[in-house]
Amino acid sequence: MVRSDRSAPSPGWIVILLLVALLPAGALLAGQTRLLPGLENPFATEAEDRTGPAVLKSLRDMSRYEGASGTFQVVVDLDKDARFLPDAVRGSRTLFVGTGSVGAYVELGGLGEEAVTVEDDRRSATVRLPQARLEKPALDAERSYAVTKERGLLDRLGDLFSDNPGDEREVHRLAVEHIGEAAQESGLAERAEANTRDMLESLLRSLGFERVSVTFGEKEGGRG
Repeated sequence: MVRSDRSAPSPGWIVILLLVALLPAGALLAGQTRLLPGLENPFATEAEDRTGPAVLKSLRDMSRYEGASGTFQVVVDLDKDARFLPDAVRGSRTLFVGTGSVGAYVELGGLGEEAVTVEDDRRSATVRLPQARLEKPALDAERSYAVTKERGLLDRLGDLFSDNPGDEREVHRLAVEHIGEAAQESGLAERAEANTRDMLESLLRSLGFERVSVTFGEKEGGRG
């Protein structure tokens, strides 16, 4: 019996040879897909929107003049620590950048006849309105994002068995709360009153009034 001195190729070399042999076939298949537009790529994925139609929940008539609007940004730092465990074991910290807008408006609906006083000469008019109010902050989802999320070992294990977005809801709530506080201190309501006064004075002067006075009384309730 004649024995060959050559040793059999190792499994690693067999895998390499198979890859080298398959590469031209893959390139050829890709080239055929590009050359033949009618031939679809069997590995391509398709996205299909299965969202149902929007449902109308409520309708309401608007009877207000929005005199100003502001955009605010806040960095929420939510740190949760366990009392008897280190942060690496139990605890979480989230840094969240929240961006939202707040509108300021003057309520014009429901005003009685006493809200407008016209002098006998029809040259002077006085308008009394409630003070401007702030709308609830509207968080901009596209411009709000989490910077970092640090979680302890037990919290990460809990995420495997639960999809409770508790921290996410909480940072959103805090962002809205802080944005609302900033809007209260920004002078946005006063700016809305000034713009409303300018609008009404211009309107009444165009109707022939020479002297126009617009005053703002007590606030009616809290934020709208």
